[in-house]
Amino acid sequence: MLRVGLSGGIGSGKSTVAGRLAEHGAVVVDADRVAREVVEPGTPGLAEVVEAFGTGVVDASGALDRAALAAKVFSDDAARATLNGITHPRIAARTAELIAAAPPEAIVVHDVPLLVENGLAPVYHLVVIVHADREQRVERLVGRGLAERDARNRMAKQADDAARRAVADVWLDNSGTPDLVLAEVDRLWADRLVPYEANVRLRRGAVGAPRVVPHDDTWQAQAARVAGRIALVAGHRRVEHIGSTSVPGLAARDVLDLQLGVASPAEADGLADALAEAGFPASGGAEPDDPAGDWQRRHVGADPLRPVDLRVRVEGGPAWERALRLRDRLRADEAARREYEAVKLRHAGGADGSGYAEAKRSWVAARVDARYADGQTS
Repeated sequence: MLRVGLSGGIGSGKSTVAGRLAEHGAVVVDADRVAREVVEPGTPGLAEVVEAFGTGVVDASGALDRAALAAKVFSDDAARATLNGITHPRIAARTAELIAAAPPEAIVVHDVPLLVENGLAPVYHLVVIVHADREQRVERLVGRGLAERDARNRMAKQADDAARRAVADVWLDNSGTPDLVLAEVDRLWADRLVPYEANVRLRRGAVGAPRVVPHDDTWQAQAARVAGRIALVAGHRRVEHIGSTSVPGLAARDVLDLQLGVASPAEADGLADALAEAGFPASGGAEPDDPAGDWQRRHVGADPLRPVDLRVRVEGGPAWERALRLRDRLRADEAARREYEAVKLRHAGGADGSGYAEAKRSWVAARVDARYADGQTS
């Protein structure tokens, strides 16, 4: 099962995107719909809301009067906390039921307006953000009958574009006509979501990029998102972005290298299934990490458009420390960075990559490991 988080500011067009994904076969779980469901007439949720806030929050038909409830909790933090304590556990439980009921091969799209605000991004395999220009969103909301002042007030209470970009694996611009964003959704479904789901279900990794490319300034942010997912399923163990993509300005293969710290090989074994379900299946068994001779287990990313190479290593062990030394040396020493880049570019064209890997190992042994052994660590 592939879990996709879908979000965007009010008026951005999330519903348009969710509808198209549903047409393709996605199982869409609408957070707003679930929130309404748990306080429908006759539910324990509504009964508890009435007990907490009084009969004035229901209308003549016995349904929740949302305007009356909003008037009670809008500017009262304690009241809002009480309401959240009633509804949030029920929403979470019902959401979990709906997701669990989906087929094993499903692509589940969780439509969550406050995904960013509630810090939910790491729980999904992929986060899709729908964007539209602010004034266009206001125009759309006014066209639906919302007063302009109310529209702007609601927008002001939501996350800004910078916060949304920080969690977005996919950024869908819906500022144009609907056919444009729908075409983007069609490509997203065919090129990324379908193969990603198959890779997760079959526990296979995506093929990494074979070429060295110029440095991409978004690699750091991409790695932070991936590291957040890994840390969550690994019990918040330490995750470090390593390798060439972690060094600003350095050319690299477009593969994010990360390492996850564990206390022992047995601890890594216990994390293997959780990592695979999160989209990072194991690639082969445990292996020595030459030339340090330290133990490691390799996992690879299942996302076909975001290759990831994850090494599970004993935190503080030789291989762990060696990766950090290399990264930090290259970040701090421009001459070393350019020399290393030249080695990479010179050997990157080999058919099987063995010459490339060996050239890098030799350079690191001579320029980083030897210097460290001599005590020249600055």
